[in-house]
Amino acid sequence: MILRLIVPLSILIIILVLIFLILLLLQPEWLMSRLRARSPEVLYSIETNHPVVALTIDDGPDETYSPMILELLEAYHAHATFFLITERIPGNEEILRRMIEEGHELGNHLTSDEPSIALAIEEFEQELVQSDRVLSQYGDVIWMRPGSGWFNEEMLEIVRRHDYQLALGSIYPYDPQIGLAWYSAKYVLWKAKPGAVIVLHDYQKRGLRTVEALKIILPELADRGYQVVTLTELAAAQNGSH
Repeated sequence: MILRLIVPLSILIIILVLIFLILLLLQPEWLMSRLRARSPEVLYSIETNHPVVALTIDDGPDETYSPMILELLEAYHAHATFFLITERIPGNEEILRRMIEEGHELGNHLTSDEPSIALAIEEFEQELVQSDRVLSQYGDVIWMRPGSGWFNEEMLEIVRRHDYQLALGSIYPYDPQIGLAWYSAKYVLWKAKPGAVIVLHDYQKRGLRTVEALKIILPELADRGYQVVTLTELAAAQNGSH
């Protein structure tokens, strides 16, 4: 009798895990709406009828692939918010200056590539302040994205206290986990809608995949009449400035 109960229970757990993974992958609109309602101060996307999307790129800078990404953005008159890991900046300062000069903006992705939610709350705040000191040398930085995207209320309060706004996204092709540029491109184009926030990644092989994906994404979005902008520009569109 116990064995008969254990087997169906294990199957049920597997089914629930599969459903959870499918929801994460598909990111249905009802799920995004619930996330926005739960944390309205977090930017996932905006409501607009204008054909505009924000492009965000995490984990740079990278001496090889960040310039290639910038060249593609310039070719298609697109702008992006680059969430940078500050321990990767030394030696790449000119790339950051170029980002600013070409109309992009910088975002705070802390000092190292690790899940922010795993940090002690004091360490999280210390990394936020430390990375802010570096990034603010290049201009105003108002957007913060935690490593791996997970956060809690304590983190949110610290972000708010330091005059940042936390930004996640609504189109995430899991490009660090699914190492296929064509998949990232097809996923982004499938999910693209006015007001969406796209999340892609830079640095080493991830940067190469993003370069290849953007070669597909940017011309197709342009053909559809979309403007690709920074998070600040997207927020302004929500406020009726565009």
